[in-house]
Amino acid sequence: MTTSVDAPVDAAIAEGRPGAGQVLASEMNAAAGRRERRRDLKPLGSLAPYLRTHWKDALASGLFLLVSVGATLGLTGALRLVIDQGVGGRTAASIDRYFLLTAAVAGVLALATAGRFFFINRLGERVVADLRRDLYRHVLGLDQTFFLSVRTGEVLARLTTDLTIVENMVGSSVSVALRNLLTFIAGFVWLIWLSPGFTGLVLLIGILVILPLIAVGRLVRRLSARAQERFAEAVAYASETIDALDTVQAFGRETAAASSFANAVEVAFRASVARITARAVMTALVMILLFVGVGFVLWRAVLASFVQHDPSMSPGVLVQFIVLAILVGGAAGSLGETWGDVQKTSGAMERITEILGARPAIAPPARPAPLPSPPRGEIAFDDVTFAYPGRPDLPALTGFSLNIRPGERVALVGPSGAGKSTVFRLLLRFYDPQRGAVRLDGVSLTDADPAEVRARIAFVAQEAPLFSGSALDNLRFGREDASEDELRAAARAAEAEAFLAALPQGFATRLGDRAKTLSGGQRQRLAIARALVRGAPLLLLDEATSALDAENERLVQQALADAMEGRTTLVIAHRLATVLAANRIVVMDAGAAVEEGTHAELIARGGLYAKLARLQFGLEA
Repeated sequence: MTTSVDAPVDAAIAEGRPGAGQVLASEMNAAAGRRERRRDLKPLGSLAPYLRTHWKDALASGLFLLVSVGATLGLTGALRLVIDQGVGGRTAASIDRYFLLTAAVAGVLALATAGRFFFINRLGERVVADLRRDLYRHVLGLDQTFFLSVRTGEVLARLTTDLTIVENMVGSSVSVALRNLLTFIAGFVWLIWLSPGFTGLVLLIGILVILPLIAVGRLVRRLSARAQERFAEAVAYASETIDALDTVQAFGRETAAASSFANAVEVAFRASVARITARAVMTALVMILLFVGVGFVLWRAVLASFVQHDPSMSPGVLVQFIVLAILVGGAAGSLGETWGDVQKTSGAMERITEILGARPAIAPPARPAPLPSPPRGEIAFDDVTFAYPGRPDLPALTGFSLNIRPGERVALVGPSGAGKSTVFRLLLRFYDPQRGAVRLDGVSLTDADPAEVRARIAFVAQEAPLFSGSALDNLRFGREDASEDELRAAARAAEAEAFLAALPQGFATRLGDRAKTLSGGQRQRLAIARALVRGAPLLLLDEATSALDAENERLVQQALADAMEGRTTLVIAHRLATVLAANRIVVMDAGAAVEEGTHAELIARGGLYAKLARLQFGLEA
């Protein structure tokens, strides 16, 4: 498991800033290039429960596999009978009889191969679909601490690249490997029974062919890895420039960017040509060695059959021996490739099971304490001390205490790093404090079910992320069972109904990736509407109006004022209008509450708040 912390990467991804796409693309391509093989096959045991669930498909594919292998080898026996008994009988009836027998065996082979292909591929698709579903559901249940130690790109690579490797093995490689193994064993035994001497000669030639292939194959793998790295660099550069296309065009750097990408593509091309050249040399070497070896064996067998008149090497036996030798040799060669796939899949399953085996530190207790009903929206922080994982010597909150009455509006202000956002994270129970307690309606959050706690909270972030889909889809994200009338009422309360109704298809209009077709103010109002849909008694607002123009700020402030009605509201304040609307202002510094009161009271004291007001609010203070 990757354990390095990459805070800028995760922050870019979480906030949707320009560059997040480039980060994800580069991480996923890098992760794909690191999909190493594993000699230990124990991780493949994790697939057993999924295979048992769909045992009927597994059994059907196994039966069709046995029939197809038997028919493949039986076809060589049918060819022998055609030559020795059919053609050798020199009568139309004997020829017809054995040709019909061959056709029947070929028909069985075709049907068995089709059945094996259908059931094994359906099994692979079903197993991977179940595994992908379970993995994604498990990732959604992990806490924030997990993502401090595992990069988002690596998790996505396991959901995509690693699961694709597993799908290829379950849906193809396993069946091919078993078919080749059975074909090799049964065919080799049959070859020995037909002619032990010639079988030994074939085995010797096979060894002489395989040895040089191992050396050349290692070179091809190294060159393939180098080509993948160069390609990943080209893709990462393309993703970075496309992600910041407006900046590229604003600075007139299209030609320079295209030239840089062309150079990256050319480097990747040269690396690929080196790999192709090595592969071509290997192919030529294989063909030369095989033709020389097979030609020698065929020459000796033809002499034994037609010149020396060896009774054990009739023309039919000769043809059967040659076909069996080709089948056995092909099966042996394919086994090497499929064994590599199995090892690679074992490595992929190890990475997948690492995530499936991760257990969130934030989990409901065995017997969660029920929250009172109806909810009151009362909040209490009792002497809370908290430090983020990996930074135990730098506590974000130190002895922090705060009590908020039901329906009260409280604004948190303070310099950057004072711990304001940490208060929100603890309330949402993304983390638990190392000391002290956080209570909602008198119940400690560590004693309650996190899902029940979060169901009573509506949260609007500074740059609230929206999702691709329609406005209705984004609103329904707040509460899935909300009716369309409730969704429209929430949009109306958030001052969002007018611009959403004016879209080409109204509320059903698709908003694009992260709702980029909307302005910043429109996205913020839609996020507020989404929070209102929840109907939660507690509203957390990480206000972000400083980047809005005056008109959008006025609309968003009105939406916020409406949203606060009848709810306990905790606001991280960045604008004076929000501060003045609060019943109480809590000033934070170095993780502690240092001042508390109304705007006028705190200004009169001349403390930290008065200083912040002069710096932040200017003449308004």
